[in-house]
Amino acid sequence: MSPLPIVLLPLGADEDALDACLAALEANTPAGSPVWLADDAQAGPRGIALVERWLQRTGLRAEYTRRNQPIGEVAHLQQMLQACGDADVVLLAPDARPLPGWLSQLAACLARDAAIATATPWCNAGEAAAWPNVGEISPLPAEPALTAQACAAMPPLHPELPAAVDHALALRGSARRRAGGLDAASFGSRYAALIDLSLRLSGLGWRNALCETAFVARGGEGGPADGDLDALAARWPAWHSRLAGFLMHDPLHDARQRLQALHAQLRDTPQHELFAATAAITPATEPGA
Repeated sequence: MSPLPIVLLPLGADEDALDACLAALEANTPAGSPVWLADDAQAGPRGIALVERWLQRTGLRAEYTRRNQPIGEVAHLQQMLQACGDADVVLLAPDARPLPGWLSQLAACLARDAAIATATPWCNAGEAAAWPNVGEISPLPAEPALTAQACAAMPPLHPELPAAVDHALALRGSARRRAGGLDAASFGSRYAALIDLSLRLSGLGWRNALCETAFVARGGEGGPADGDLDALAARWPAWHSRLAGFLMHDPLHDARQRLQALHAQLRDTPQHELFAATAAITPATEPGA
């Protein structure tokens, strides 16, 4: 079995979001998974205390670093990526709340198709990867374990997304290094920098895929810094219309509907029948097997 990707979590200033993120990370990530908490001088005293307490009790293989002075969101994230070399990584947003099975499912997605450079899981606020409705911000899943179980029962088709989405993103190390990493000189937000990176990867022949077997929730969508949308439009003139067309026509409508049906089926299944029902709706083989 391939090693799990390194989880990269740049810390933000929102202490409540950090607390919720760390709790979900601990509860829903395999013990011993590598996790790097990196602070670009953003966390306040309470946030630092939260991290220190979490580090004392976590079962994950976690490290924490903090800069004395901030260098900016994109530059900081690029430093983290460079330090990871050719290793596969998963980038988490500071307000992300991973659901059970998320990391193993993202790793399996990269392993299924060597052409996948980025894998984005479902999210309640995931733009093109949003569920249940494309392009909409929905409440956090009321039944996280059930939602994760429904995702795990999805056929692993891994369809194309127009670009990466920043709530959670698995990045293949070899592809990332070939594309040159994040452009901190042109973009001020991870939202825009990750879109740009994924579009460069697509231009090199790699795929930006949906990992429909995983779900990572968050409190709201990410967004661009001032000037980022203009910079994206200048570099990728067709990008805006492509995203708008995707959101309008929703080529993943059938996948969203299937996940909705699986979710409803599992919710209506008595507890003692749940295992049998899950086995019945879980694909026995992967596409092409």
